[in-house]
Amino acid sequence: MHIPIAWISWIVFALTYLGLAIGRVPGTRMDRAAIALVGATLMLGLGVLTLREAVAADSIDYETLLLLFGMMVLVGFLRLSGVFIRLANVLLARIRTPRVLLAIIIVLSGVLSAFLVNDVVCVAITPLILHLVQKLKFDPLPQLIGLATAANIGSVATITGNPQNMIIGMQSQISYLDFALHLAPIALFDLLVDFFLIALIYRKRLAAKPDPGPAQNQPDNAKISAGKPVPHQEKVLNRPIHRWLQIKSVIVAIITVILFFTGLTIALIAIGAAAVLLIDRIKSEKIYRRIDWSLLLMFIGLFVVVHAFQLQVVSGWNVAQWSWLQAPSVTLLSLASAALSNLVSNVPAVLLFEPVMHAIAPAAQSNAWLTLAMSSTLAGNLTILGSVANLIVVESARREGVTISFREYSRVGVPLTLLTLAIGIAWLQFVHY
Repeated sequence: MHIPIAWISWIVFALTYLGLAIGRVPGTRMDRAAIALVGATLMLGLGVLTLREAVAADSIDYETLLLLFGMMVLVGFLRLSGVFIRLANVLLARIRTPRVLLAIIIVLSGVLSAFLVNDVVCVAITPLILHLVQKLKFDPLPQLIGLATAANIGSVATITGNPQNMIIGMQSQISYLDFALHLAPIALFDLLVDFFLIALIYRKRLAAKPDPGPAQNQPDNAKISAGKPVPHQEKVLNRPIHRWLQIKSVIVAIITVILFFTGLTIALIAIGAAAVLLIDRIKSEKIYRRIDWSLLLMFIGLFVVVHAFQLQVVSGWNVAQWSWLQAPSVTLLSLASAALSNLVSNVPAVLLFEPVMHAIAPAAQSNAWLTLAMSSTLAGNLTILGSVANLIVVESARREGVTISFREYSRVGVPLTLLTLAIGIAWLQFVHY
């Protein structure tokens, strides 16, 4: 029996997104990257797409992949050189109360995530936060939840804040500066909400006095160094080559962020920064080991799966004729995006929204893209499963014996998501692109 290509597309697409929603395939150890790759391979093997169509520029967004790769290399050098550990040492010598630490973590996580990709930032600094709370003898739970939620919120601010924003930035052609001008204020307001909400919910834990110890009485003795390795983190090496690498990495990072605001092609800036950093005496494979290849693989697989679905199914929907797309509601689009982002994760959700966004009337299209970026990102704070950043923090904490339960996280995540989404919706209703 001959099965129409459209039906094959539907079946493969549905199975792929179901696997992404669950996060695994029962009876296997496949992760989301493997699921996306298998889905893409099925689209090719079953004749939905040809190989030439699958690797074409209108299928795989190579600019987004280059941007993400470049930022991963940049953060990899910051990690390898010990910049984050030195930053933790500065904080360790100055923090005296849990509330101050919470405020610093939220600001640090939010600012770094705005420019350096929230998932990668969480990989780099979660072990440091765990080490800090251990040395200071603070309750780790509110601090870690603050780290995860602030990483998601801060990443709203710019195109390089998270993978879904990168896709939106490439597709919408909104400049880096305009994107930041419209969404950075939302991130700023929401980071304040994040701090006060966590401080309220965990007021007893944050008010509790830590056990006395050397970290409280002699902060310098708690310094993170090569002799006291941080769990799952590189040691700080003080040889001249590594001190030079720290200086070089910071200078390149600052110049990269500045260039993002100039209107130049941000993917080219990111890959250029990576190239400059790789010209060094440090072995390149040390950096390659710090790149999240599985995330890049998931992107490639998803691009192919979604392109096949759009080509064989969505193209017949006459999306351009949908009347509500002439002036889409910020509230409706935000709620739909938030719901889908929590169902299948925010990157697949954004890819699924892509044909709808292109069908929106040109006058309202840029504001709709900004709405999608805001809502798909802030929706990631709803539950532990809402974003990769959350999972990174939770899994890193679990390896060090700190458990963040689904229910415990949701005590903050649910009200925080509702409040921050409300702020974002209100802002974009009155501040149009």
